[in-house]
Amino acid sequence: MSGFKKFLMRGNLVELAVAVVVGATFSGLVQALVKDLITPLLAAITGGREPDFSQYYFTVNGAKFMYGDFINHLLSFLIIASVIYWLVVMPMTRLISFFDRDKEATEKKCPECRSDIPVEASRCAFCTVELSAVRAADKPPV
Repeated sequence: MSGFKKFLMRGNLVELAVAVVVGATFSGLVQALVKDLITPLLAAITGGREPDFSQYYFTVNGAKFMYGDFINHLLSFLIIASVIYWLVVMPMTRLISFFDRDKEATEKKCPECRSDIPVEASRCAFCTVELSAVRAADKPPV
């Protein structure tokens, strides 16, 4: 029982639970945004009615294939993915890059192999070139 208690009290599990709850709430918010604002906007653009393909189907040996319903779900997915990208991902990427641009660099590129190495390194861990020798060779003669 103590192992189970340790498992439940781990920080990762609590963070995961919080992420699931927030994600479910956010999902409802995005679906409401699409249903209440984006879809009517599309209906206004396409002539006053929302696109509905749910009645389209074909039959093979009595089996009904509802490909129109699949098209509805596909369009819904594309609309939701677009809204998430343009209204969440893009602004967050810009916000993160805004805060990251003032950070001091902790890595640099090796002039020989172009891999990322610590700023303080005197030798590349990947190609083993001596960085102080490369720096001296790069400097123009005085």
